[in-house]
Amino acid sequence: MTQQTLQQALALTPGRDGVLSADLHGDFSNGPVSMPPEAGFPFGGLLAALSAQAMRQGLEVTAPLRTLSVQYLSAARYGQPLNFAPRLLRAGRSAAFAQVEASQGDAKLTNHATATYGADVTGMAMTPLVAPPPPLASLDPAAGMRGPMAPHFSQHVEYRFDGGPYILSAIEGRAATERAWMRIGDGRALDDIGLCYLLDAIYPPVWTALRKPMAMSTVDLRYDFLADPTPETAPDGWAFFEFRMLDFGLGWTVDEATAWGADGTPLAISRQRRKLAPVRPPRAA
Repeated sequence: MTQQTLQQALALTPGRDGVLSADLHGDFSNGPVSMPPEAGFPFGGLLAALSAQAMRQGLEVTAPLRTLSVQYLSAARYGQPLNFAPRLLRAGRSAAFAQVEASQGDAKLTNHATATYGADVTGMAMTPLVAPPPPLASLDPAAGMRGPMAPHFSQHVEYRFDGGPYILSAIEGRAATERAWMRIGDGRALDDIGLCYLLDAIYPPVWTALRKPMAMSTVDLRYDFLADPTPETAPDGWAFFEFRMLDFGLGWTVDEATAWGADGTPLAISRQRRKLAPVRPPRAA
């Protein structure tokens, strides 16, 4: 497959009855770069971004995106369009609510998403007192995501890890956390669609507490957008991200992420629930 840009991957083609279609490219597989894209599936962060884009474009909503919640019902496949059917549930003066269903083939649902939109108003505002992240220039540009385990989708992101990456390098007593400056690889200005992509553009945080990968799949992914990125808070598209494992075991893992502006302004948070692949006992000889 020829390489595709993120802008091309987010392009939606209008069709009948308000449906918009996207072509899924192997460049955005969650499989490792050492294997063909078909060894993985279309990256969940891209599907979240496409869901947000489909509601924005199809419903012509102009208010800022405040919350996006995505349920992944079945794996999307390559080789056939992914169709998005957005629907406006309610639009008021201060908030609007929408949903979108994505399907392939014979209306097989792959994911469902809901969104809340609302403009800021004048009045009291309080931002947590958080120290600014480490200066971007202080981190090694070579501290990116490389190697055979790097997923295909990471080729479209620039990373500056703060001490990491810690993928599959468990250290006793260290929290299952990864911190990094990140931006879309083409240097585009950061917006809510870019945040949808970046807030999932890393391996599961639990992998920092493991020494070999464990199969898992996202079931629920939720984003809350707290402030619109600006050239001051996200210079040249850069924002600082913290990914943390919250829980692991009993068939599930839950993690969260926070995106911070350069001045410590919280831009967005996410929470993700993943289902672990069942461990089957070895076959008897």
